[in-house]
Amino acid sequence: MFNIVLYQPEIPPNTGNIIRLCANTGAMLHLIPPLGFVLSKKTLKRAALDYLDLATIKEHKNIGECLDSIKNTRVFALSTKGTTSYTKIRYKPNDTLLFGSETSGLPREVLNKDYCSEVLRVPMAEESRSINLSNTVAIVLYEGIRQLDNTLV
Repeated sequence: MFNIVLYQPEIPPNTGNIIRLCANTGAMLHLIPPLGFVLSKKTLKRAALDYLDLATIKEHKNIGECLDSIKNTRVFALSTKGTTSYTKIRYKPNDTLLFGSETSGLPREVLNKDYCSEVLRVPMAEESRSINLSNTVAIVLYEGIRQLDNTLV
């Protein structure tokens, strides 16, 4: 199983899509506040459909508490500031994929922490600012699943 960590997500439909993705892949979703929405709100449920109850979701007080709760993991942060392509990593079961908010990404103080094994990047056109959060999570998560011989663990 992979761990997906959303650091201060802001847009309910993105998180709803990620909930649905986690439910369908067995990935565990970790949410770090502040959240730009309430988990029980209609806007989130609309994107998550009926998958909200099928996903494993944990809310944490902060990123430290979150990472302390995940044992034996490597943390890969995803950022437009990354220099390593997400395809260059050999993923393992229980790896943690850390994503920032839609408007500001991951702050430097998070990217520079010792717990980040590496800061990864999804390639995009040079003049682009970013790729949609839920799309980025899907791209990277499915690369990990592909590398594990399409095994959902």
